[in-house]
Amino acid sequence: MKRITALLFCMIALTCVAQKKNFTEKRFAGLDTAFARVLKEWKAPGFAVAVIEKNKLVYAEGFGYKDWEAKTPVTANTQFAIGSCTKAFTASLVGLLANDGKADIDKPVRNYLPALNFFNNDMNNNITLRDMMCHRTGISRYDYSWYYFPSASRDTLMQRIQYMEPSEPLRRKWQYNNFMYLLQGVVVEKITGKSWEDNIRERLFEPLGMTNSNVSLSEWMKAKDIAVGYGLKQDSIIKRSEYYDISGMAPAGSINSSVNDMAKWLTVWVNGGKYNGKEILPAPYLGEAISSQMVIGGALPSKERPDNFLSNYGFGWMIASYRGHYRVEHGGNIDGFSASTCFFPSDSIGIVVLCNQNGSNVPGMIRNLMADRLLGLKYRDWQSQFFSADTAGRNKAKEAKKSAAADRKRETSPTHPLKEYTGSYTSGGKETFEIVAQKDSLFINLPRQQFYLRHNNYDVFNLWDNKNVADNDTSGAEGLKIMFQMDEAGNIVSASLPLEGSVKPIVFTKGIKTTPLPKDSLQRYTGDYSLGGTVVKVYVKGENTLYVFVPGQPEYELAPTGKDKFIIKSLTGYSLLFSGNVKGEIAELTFIQPNGSFKAAKVVKL
Repeated sequence: MKRITALLFCMIALTCVAQKKNFTEKRFAGLDTAFARVLKEWKAPGFAVAVIEKNKLVYAEGFGYKDWEAKTPVTANTQFAIGSCTKAFTASLVGLLANDGKADIDKPVRNYLPALNFFNNDMNNNITLRDMMCHRTGISRYDYSWYYFPSASRDTLMQRIQYMEPSEPLRRKWQYNNFMYLLQGVVVEKITGKSWEDNIRERLFEPLGMTNSNVSLSEWMKAKDIAVGYGLKQDSIIKRSEYYDISGMAPAGSINSSVNDMAKWLTVWVNGGKYNGKEILPAPYLGEAISSQMVIGGALPSKERPDNFLSNYGFGWMIASYRGHYRVEHGGNIDGFSASTCFFPSDSIGIVVLCNQNGSNVPGMIRNLMADRLLGLKYRDWQSQFFSADTAGRNKAKEAKKSAAADRKRETSPTHPLKEYTGSYTSGGKETFEIVAQKDSLFINLPRQQFYLRHNNYDVFNLWDNKNVADNDTSGAEGLKIMFQMDEAGNIVSASLPLEGSVKPIVFTKGIKTTPLPKDSLQRYTGDYSLGGTVVKVYVKGENTLYVFVPGQPEYELAPTGKDKFIIKSLTGYSLLFSGNVKGEIAELTFIQPNGSFKAAKVVKL
C-alpha cells in the first residue's frame, strides 16, 4: 500500500512538472519566427533576451550574430554594452551610502564635492543628490561636451559643469543629463575612497555573482564572448562601429554585461532588494527608486492606447504604465549598442534585451513582445507600430532639415580667406578643437573625430562627417553648425558651437600664435604714454616680457602677434598696436578693445 501511495505521489508530481513545462513552452512558442522577422526587417545583427519570474530565470536566448561578418551567433552569455542601464547601478551605490548614514541625498551635493561649481550660486547652494538622481537640476544634456570632447579625468569633466547654463529653474522640468550621473559616481568615490568601478564590483557584482560583467572597455576586450557593435549606413547597410571608451563618464553608462548576468540584477528588483534571500539593496531605497520622483511628461492616454499612461522618473529608472501594468524600465545606447532593462513589480516579472545595433528599436519591440506573452495580454503588432513611428520620425527630421536649408542665405561666401579660420580654439571648460585647411576645404579636428566644414552662409559652416561625404547623401547638410566671430579689426577671434541646443552656444576662443622677441627689441616700445591725460606705462620684466600698466588696473602681460602688435593675454579681444614716426621711432600706442580704439601719444622726455 505504501509503495502504491508513493508511486501515486510520484505520478502526480511528474504530471505537474510536465504541465508547467508545457505552459512555459506555450508562452514562448513561435518566438524564433517572430524574432527572425525583427532581425530581418530592422536589419539588426543580433540580440539576446532573458526573462525572470519571481526569483527564477525562465528564458534566456541569443538570436542573430554577435559578429556579423564572421557569422558568430549570439548567446545568452554574450557581453553587450548596456549604456544608460548603468544608471540604476550608480544610483544604487548612492542609496547604499545613504542607508549606511554616509550620505544624505537631500543635502546640497557640494557638501560632498566642495570643488564642484554650477553656473550660479543659487544652484551651488541648492542642488542635491536627489535632484541629480531624478534629472531635475535645470541643466539639459550637454552630451556633445563629453561625447566629442572625451576625457578620462572625472575632475576635468566635472570642471566643465560651471559653464553649463541652465535652461530651466531648479526642479521645474525633467531634463536628462549624463553629467549628473557622473557626479554621483564622483560622490561615491570621495566618500568611500575607492573608485566607482571598485564600488560596483564589490557592492553589486560580487554579491550577485555577476562574473560575466565588467565596467570598462579594457576589461570588456579581454572577455571571451563579446559582441561587435554595428550601425546602419543609408538605412540599409550594416556597418561595423568602433567601440567607444566612456571611461571618464563611466558612472553614466560604461557597464558591459550579458542577459544571464543582468537577469540576476533584475531578480534583486523584483524581490524587494534581495537575491537568494540575501539583502543587496535596502528596501526603503528600492521603494523610492521605483517611485515617481519627477514627472517626465503628461503622458495622457490616447484613443489607440487608453491603457498606456504615466511617464515619470525614479532613481535611474523610468516609470510608466504598460497596458494597465506598472512598468519600471530604462534604455541604454552607446556606439553600436542598444539595451532595455525592465520589470513589472506587481507581476514579479523582469525582461532584459541587449542588442548590437546603434540607436535600435529592437530592444523595445522584443521587450513588448515578451511582456505581452508573460502578462497574458492580447496580441498587438508591435513590429508595425514601431515601424510607423520610426518612419514618421525620420520624415519629420527630413522636413526639418529641408526647412533649415530653405531658410539659409544662399550665394554667400566666407568673409575671410580659409587660412584665417585655422588655429586652435578652446572653451572655458577646456574643450579644444583645431581648424585646419586642406586644399580648398576646412576641417574641424575634434579629439575623437574629424568633420568636414561645409559652408552654410557667411561665417557659418555645417559639421559634416567626412567619412560619408562620398555617399552623395545630403540629408545631414543642415546638422550641427559652427559660427565664427571677428573682432573690430576684422580678425577671426572665436567660434561658437551649440553643445546644447536649448541654451546659448559655447564660445571657443581662438588661440593666437605669438613669437617671443628679444629684450633689446622690446625696449623700443617702453616708456610713458598719455591716454586722455592719464599716464600709461609700458615696460619689460624678466628676460623678454612686455607689460602695460594703466593706473587703477592690474598690470597686463603682453604677447607679440605681429609687427608692432601685441595682445593682452588675460583679456580676450584686447590688443595694442604701436606706430612710429618718420624716423622709425615709436610715437604712439593704440588700445584696440571691443568698445573701440583709443590712442595714446608717447611722452617725450626732454
